[in-house]
Amino acid sequence: MEREEAIAKLDLLEGKNLHEIAIEFDVTVKTLDGKVNKGWAGHTIERFLGLPLNSSQSPNFGSWELKVIPLKVLTNGKIVIKETMAVTMIDPYQVERTEFQNSHLLAKLRKAIVVARVVGNDAMEPSMIRQVCSIDLSRDAYKIIEKDYELVRECLTDPKRGFNALTGGMGTYIQPRTKGAGHGSISRAFYARKAYLATFIELD
Repeated sequence: MEREEAIAKLDLLEGKNLHEIAIEFDVTVKTLDGKVNKGWAGHTIERFLGLPLNSSQSPNFGSWELKVIPLKVLTNGKIVIKETMAVTMIDPYQVERTEFQNSHLLAKLRKAIVVARVVGNDAMEPSMIRQVCSIDLSRDAYKIIEKDYELVRECLTDPKRGFNALTGGMGTYIQPRTKGAGHGSISRAFYARKAYLATFIELD
């Protein structure tokens, strides 16, 4: 399935409750012992697109990649981005030696198709699909992300800082931060900040 075909098919989900789609495709949201299947939303969308659940460890479709973004409703009714979006792992050797225009980060952003869904306080509450879109890589956004990427490269090549000095406080749109369970994790990944996601996901 090519990118344009995927977007056209995913557009059909806008305004629908993802739980209803999960039931249709027999995707478990919560097991009988009360455990939530954390990947149920992505699995449901994969099944909707015709991809068997066991065919891939991640929703990567070759020419494009699926990103499911949770939104939440505040007490005042305003809709906001719930969390940052993981983009790709940081390989220090590769990042040090690669210009932004040839980077894995840019390639991943270009491939992404974003499905934004409103979530509740509990996994069993309705989850409405709000929008299907690409990531904004317009001239202004591109320049900001390129600068964020170069900050990471500068840190990696600085003998006084290096990989371990990368922190989530860096970057305007894209931040490098720890990925993995626990505070002892040493891996790092590029994450899209909520402020960046809010520039192309419709919240009003």
